[in-house]
Amino acid sequence: MPAGGSAPAAPGPGAGPGPGGSGPGSGSGPGPGREEIVAILAAFGDRPPEEVPEGIDSMELAWLVHQIEQRYGDSVDDEAMSRMTTVSTALQVLAELRSGPGALEPGGAGGGRSV
Repeated sequence: MPAGGSAPAAPGPGAGPGPGGSGPGSGSGPGPGREEIVAILAAFGDRPPEEVPEGIDSMELAWLVHQIEQRYGDSVDDEAMSRMTTVSTALQVLAELRSGPGALEPGGAGGGRSV
């Protein structure tokens, strides 16, 4: 949990970067883009996105997965989580998951399956 004892509020389903971003609705397909992942991690650490390091620690990973599950309605399984050690690998794993059957989509349109 961030300093101060309370978690930042999460945007609702489908929230993502504005025009030109790579989040939902930006033409890159369903699921989070790099900017959204960095924004989620920045919110956890109460820091600007440019201060988010490439590496993801265990608390950041728990926050990231929680936010992805809240926004997209699916659960990320342990095997997928174990591969999400950097922003780049998190993006890669989530891209793999969203390209499969029952892919991640905002609002949980992926059918609630474990990814």
